[in-house]
Amino acid sequence: MKDLLEILEKNHSIPIEQLATMLKRPKEEIVKEIKELEEKKIIVKYHTIINWDKVGVDSVTAIITVKITPQREVGFDSIAERIYRFDEVKSVYLMSGAYDLLVMIEGNSLKEVAHFVSTKLSTIEGVVSTTTHFMLKKYKESGVIMEDREENHRLVITP
Repeated sequence: MKDLLEILEKNHSIPIEQLATMLKRPKEEIVKEIKELEEKKIIVKYHTIINWDKVGVDSVTAIITVKITPQREVGFDSIAERIYRFDEVKSVYLMSGAYDLLVMIEGNSLKEVAHFVSTKLSTIEGVVSTTTHFMLKKYKESGVIMEDREENHRLVITP
């Protein structure tokens, strides 16, 4: 199972025939295993990474660190759920360290992100503070280099 998952995580569009060859297993077995993995929510979703800068689509991505007061009996989960239900929110993680949650959001402008933070996020009961960090450039996402420059791979050697 792990070998199949590792291959699909890198490239979910590999044809079943090729997967069967790579794993040295019958095609039918691979199809059955993928279906089971999807049903068990081990494979949650297939994802395509797009370099939106090359398409000319402007958007703003922000990482927001959030300090919260955990709620009795549910801890951080209840507040995290309220946050991840917003459409703007792309990811939410419970963290150790100086803050409790890391929230990644996308918007069309800085103003839109600021509006989300000031009217939706910071007004949630239990949210103590937020700090917003704007992404300026994306170099790598989900293990994929966004703009690989072949000419920069060689190190300059000086005498």
